[in-house]
Amino acid sequence: MFNLSYFPIYFLTFTVVVCMYRAVVGPSNADRLIAVNVIGTKTIVLISMISVLLDKKYYEDVVIVYALISYLATVIISRFVDEQEEAPDDL
Repeated sequence: MFNLSYFPIYFLTFTVVVCMYRAVVGPSNADRLIAVNVIGTKTIVLISMISVLLDKKYYEDVVIVYALISYLATVIISRFVDEQEEAPDDL
């Protein structure tokens, strides 16, 4: 039976798949970076929703650690993209 409280989880999962498509096909590295950041944010929301639905408080710690890792990954990748765009095209 379909439980209506699980609909947001299914919807967010679908939007993560759409963002994965953008991360793979994105026309520029900046678009890929934004797509990966959105995937990380939606994953944090999904884990938080599952934590509430299952009444498991230890998932909150997982969310905090995942948010920190996602933030650090975004900063590192954005620096890499910025260095790539500033590099001259000497081929």
